[in-house]
Amino acid sequence: MSTSPSRVFAARLVGLPIFDPQGDQVGKVRDLVVTMRTEGTQPRVLGMVAEVFGRRRIFVPMTRVTNIDSGHVYTTGLLNMRRFEQRSTETLVIGQMLDRTVTITDSGVTGTVYDVAMEPARNRDWVLSRVAVKEPSKGFRRRGQTHVVEWRDVVGLSRSDDRQGATHLVAALNEMRPADAANILHDLPPERRTAVALALDDERLADVLEELPDSDQVEILKGLDSERAADVLEEMSPDDAADLVRDLPPETAEILLELMEPEEAEDVRRLMSYVEDTAGAMMTPEPVILGPDATIADALAHVRNPDLTPAGAALVYVCRPPLEAPTGRFLGIAHIQRLLREPPSTLVAGALDDSLASLRPEASIDEVAAHLATYNLVAAPVVDENGRLLGAVTVDDLLDHMLPANWRDRATRRPGGTS
Repeated sequence: MSTSPSRVFAARLVGLPIFDPQGDQVGKVRDLVVTMRTEGTQPRVLGMVAEVFGRRRIFVPMTRVTNIDSGHVYTTGLLNMRRFEQRSTETLVIGQMLDRTVTITDSGVTGTVYDVAMEPARNRDWVLSRVAVKEPSKGFRRRGQTHVVEWRDVVGLSRSDDRQGATHLVAALNEMRPADAANILHDLPPERRTAVALALDDERLADVLEELPDSDQVEILKGLDSERAADVLEEMSPDDAADLVRDLPPETAEILLELMEPEEAEDVRRLMSYVEDTAGAMMTPEPVILGPDATIADALAHVRNPDLTPAGAALVYVCRPPLEAPTGRFLGIAHIQRLLREPPSTLVAGALDDSLASLRPEASIDEVAAHLATYNLVAAPVVDENGRLLGAVTVDDLLDHMLPANWRDRATRRPGGTS
């Protein structure tokens, strides 16, 4: 390994791009794999867990890492693309070591691990050499003191910790995209996954749940008390919440729907009333809906909402009041490209495309796919027999339903091991 820094902290590695010798990105760092030895003996760093195309996780041995700098990791380019499978003798630094309770031997101070550092040993192996420990907060306004100490000066990391919290891992997950955080959560041991899920706030947990395989969603939701589970479902998009509730036992589903806010539960129940894999079942009931008296400026302000997906922000749906689905009479759609070409003060009704056919809620998944492909759309309105807008189907909704069941799990699970 050449020109690498002498010490690298693990939390700063997470998310860094990994490049081959030609300068092409081949993945991202997701964790470090170490083998624990006796208490006080520095663990050897075996390699990195990398996420490559298709959200698959592979093992990159440290012998294949040629350089680490402040923003990149470089490899020899010779990578084994088999899926990473953690062995019983291996420990994940980010997934399993952060938030462990340890004691500093010299001072007797007890705290939690919020980072660890690795550095090359004399034999060119990389080892964990430093531990960053944070003491508990002392009083309402006083933050706990932090310490960075030698590995040998800490006890508690070589054994399992029933008191292990999730504060620092949650902080790391909050800095990631939901799909990346979901991958970390997916690979944690079940007990650790539950602890981390409990520590995430409702909105963030909802975002991550939407990116997890169905089985993980159900397992995590069952680990929450009913009130919390209902709150998380309210934070999810209605179509994703409906898909998840469908996978729950009927009695559990009914309890959660009763605990949800009536308006949120009504949207979920309505989506569940449609046959699976139809336009009605996969649509979102909350597209950008405006009245004909709204201006172009109003429409552009709505599509700037950062919570909208790109497909969700591509169209504005213009209807007569009421403006919540099911709406008054659907008048037409306004494309974002057209809105950007019009004066902001003009009415959105002047930019309508009312010639495009709408989908019916009973349209099959193949009919939805054909409709989007025929008209080169990334979203389309779903309208009932009375001409009321019920919702919109986006291309990402369609892909979620066209891909095989548990496709998120299949994308990351391939046979193979670390070697």
